[in-house]
Parts: sequence; structure tokens; C-alpha cells
Amino acid sequence: MTSASWLVLFVVGVMVSLGSSWLLVSRLERLGERAGLSEALLGMVAALAADAPEITSAVTALAHGQASVGAGVVIGSNAFNLAALLGLGALVAGRIGLHRRVVWLSGSVAVWVAAWCLLAVLGLVSPLAGLLLVAAVLAAYVALLGLRRERLGALPLPGLWIRWLEEAIHEEERELEEAIRPRRGTWRDGAVAAVMLLAVVAASTVMERAATTLGGQFGVADIVTGAVVLAVVTSLPNAVAAVYLAARGRGAAALSTALNSNALNVAAGLLLPAAITGLGARSGQDVLVAAWYAGLTAVTLLLAYRGRGLSRLPGTLIIAGYLVSVAALLAAVAQGRVTVLTAALPAAAVAVPCTVLLALRPGPAAGRGARAPALRGPRGGRAQVAPLVPGWSAARLWRVSVLLCLAVAALDAATGRHLILIGVLAAGPVTAVATGRWRRTALTGALALGLGTLLGVPDGVFATEVQYAFLAAIAVVTACATAGAALIGHHADRCP
Repeated sequence: MTSASWLVLFVVGVMVSLGSSWLLVSRLERLGERAGLSEALLGMVAALAADAPEITSAVTALAHGQASVGAGVVIGSNAFNLAALLGLGALVAGRIGLHRRVVWLSGSVAVWVAAWCLLAVLGLVSPLAGLLLVAAVLAAYVALLGLRRERLGALPLPGLWIRWLEEAIHEEERELEEAIRPRRGTWRDGAVAAVMLLAVVAASTVMERAATTLGGQFGVADIVTGAVVLAVVTSLPNAVAAVYLAARGRGAAALSTALNSNALNVAAGLLLPAAITGLGARSGQDVLVAAWYAGLTAVTLLLAYRGRGLSRLPGTLIIAGYLVSVAALLAAVAQGRVTVLTAALPAAAVAVPCTVLLALRPGPAAGRGARAPALRGPRGGRAQVAPLVPGWSAARLWRVSVLLCLAVAALDAATGRHLILIGVLAAGPVTAVATGRWRRTALTGALALGLGTLLGVPDGVFATEVQYAFLAAIAVVTACATAGAALIGHHADRCP
């Protein structure tokens, strides 16, 4: 077949796949309504149906031994979702208001999935192990969303946790109820859903085969075909729906659509087929895409938590982060390998402004999701967060955490390749937890990540799997430490 014929097949496949997936979403929502599913579960069903093109394309590529295309479709689609669903949504709406409980509930699952996706691509865990760990958390999350409020009280959890879960789920369902209003389904809806599912599978398979064939004919790398071309095309329905929700002020619904879609993509589109066929030979370009997806996930959630939502400035940074990640990938493909310029500099260009924004004190948020009035201290000031170490001020503890990072970095650089201490940098953000200030903890973690990137040069492991593994570990520790410091600060705000 000629290139023109393959191009026609690709365009037809895209149109049929996206149109069929849109009909599939609406019919499954009706069937879910008839089955009595909660609004949160209806949102999950809708996300799974909308992900059908991405999942089918990824499975098809993996089944044909094109691991870079398959992984690229899923991971690139997830990064695009963050930019288009949340970043662009914030730009269009002016602000996506979110309650921090919603960010915590959905974000903790999203970070968990992104972390195990990165570790699987790095080869540090097998796809099967990653699938089991991701599936366990997703199953618990879906089961939790499916519980009615009266049944949540029967869970063997402390009363404070039960109330927190009730409020978080109720906040999400309240907006999904406004965004998803399907009528009760009939047998006709079931028949249409079955036909549309077959159409999505067939059209997405044709679309993937046409795209990879055209990529081969024009010399386009597999990772670019998957992570850029197919990822963007297959994610367009989700992007349109999320921007519409954001414009209507449905912030929790937009966040749920983005994060649930990403989690299901990784589980069903990457880890499940990879557990059967394998992920093939690892490459620095695949790791680069996965690292950007995990990093953008963490940055997006931190910005959303900090501002109780996303305004235009954070939205712009998220979009810029995605565009920079695409530029980094194209540069890596052009050079044939991941270098300092394609790994460290693009990441620093995004991390520095995001870190500055996170460090600044957010102003009062307008509209839904606005900040609650701060508790006042005895002199009318904001209630202070007491550090966990008696006799030590928060500023002093923070200086200790920064000096600890610098000391580890100096020792590591002095010993060269004889002793690699990049992982020990995680002690910095762990120490900063004792300050009770999440911004300072996040800054210490950012410093540790920056130093860990630079130390790859004297250690002789720059842009290798070893360095990526250490940096991933530091990132996970930083996220957990920041979350712990935020909880300490939140508790102090509620209990002066």
C-alpha cells in the first residue's frame, strides 16, 4: 500500500475510533445508572470507555513487539492529559477550584500509579509486579467510591478518617452528579455499547497499524509515533470533555477525569499486556517519557494542593512542562541517546519556576474551593505550626536539612565513582518533615533532586538507569515527606 492509502486509513481510523468511544461512554453511563452505580463509579466507567482508543492502540503495539509505541501511547497520553485536561482547563476557565480532600484522595492513587509505571519502565520491577501493586490500590479505590455514605461508617477505620473520606467522596460526587446526568439504560443501550466497543477496537487497531507504518516509511522513531502522535490523537475526547467541565466550574470532575483516565491507561493499556508480552528492551527515551509523566503528575498535584485548585499561572506551567517534555524527547531522538541537555536542562527549566511558585505564599482563592479563614494566634497572626523537635525552631530544622543535603553531595562528589551516595540525599526532605512546613520540605526535596542530577556526572552514572532509580526514590520520599509536613501543618491550623 502507498503512503496515501495508509494516511487515509489512519484518518478514518481516528474518526471512527473517537466517534465510537464517545457513543460508548454515553451508553455505558446509562447502563451504569440503571445498575445503580454511584456518581463516582459512573465517572470511572466513563473514563475507562473514553480510554478505549489509547488502551487498544497500546495493546496492539505491544502484541506486535513494538514496545516503544505501546508504552509511548499510554505514557505520552497521560502527560498530555495533565496538560490538556487540567492545564488548558485552568486557562479556559480562569480557575479550577478544588478542595484539598479531593486532591489528596485522587492524587494519592495517581502518584502511586505513576511511580510504579516509572519503576516498571526502568526495569526495577517486573510488569506483573507493577500490575499487581497498581491493581490492588485501584481495586480498593474503586470499592471505596462505590460505597454509599451509610456503609462508609462500617469500615474499620478511626472516626476522623471516616468523616474525611465521606467529605472527600461527597465533594467529588456532588460535581460529577451535575456533570454526568444519564437516563436509565435499556437493552438497546447495551446492544449499542457492544457494537461501539467492537468498532473502537477495530478502528484503533487500524489507526495504530497505519501510524506505525507511516512512521516507518517517513523515518519517524517509534517512541515519537506513540508518545506524541497517537497519544495526542487518542486523548482528544477526554480533553474536550474536561475543558467543558472546567469551564462550568466542575473542578473535581475535571480532576477525576484526568487522574482516573491516567490510572486506567497504565493498568489496562501498559502493565496488563506487558505482563504477558513484556516491555522489550529498555531505552533512555522510554525512561525519559515515563520520568516526565511522573514528574508532571507530582507537580500538578502539588500546585493544585497549594492553591486549592489551579489558576491560569499554574495551568500555563503545566502546559509548558508538557511542551518542554516533547521538545526533550525530540532532542533525544535526534541525538540518538539521552544526554545532559535532553535530561537535566529541560527538567530544570520546568522545576525552577514550579519550585518558586510552590514556595510563594498563595493568595486568597476566589470562587468554589476558596481558602478557609486562617486561625489566628494570640496576637492576631496566623497560628504557628510547632516543629516536632522541642527546642528547635522550624527555620533551624530546615537549615539542618539543607546542610545535610549539601554535606552528602560534597562527600559523594569527593569520592567520585568509588562511592555513590545519591540515594542518601533523601535524608534531607525526611529531616525537613520535622519543621511542619510543607513548602520548606518540598524545597529541600527539590534541592536533593537537583543535586542528585548533578552528581551523576562525578559518579559516572549520568542519564543511566542507576541514576533514574535513585532520583525516582528521592522523588517518592519527597512526595511522602511533603505530604507528612502538610498534614502536620493542617492539624496545627485546626487545633491552635
